[in-house]
Amino acid sequence: MARPKMLKLSEVLKEIDMSRAAFYRMRARGQAPRLQKLPNGHLRVSRADLDAWWERCGQRAVA
Repeated sequence: MARPKMLKLSEVLKEIDMSRAAFYRMRARGQAPRLQKLPNGHLRVSRADLDAWWERCGQRAVA
């Protein structure tokens, strides 16, 4: 079975066109994709989590 694709935070920020500060504000409100901290301290977001977050954003915009 293939490992899930993990994106660097910088890749996520570029994809969603958001500053790091804005991302962390959203995260503090519980509205950002889930971050995973690696043993070396680097942060990653799984592709599946990011895609699910995008879907939730779209559903909120329609409602």
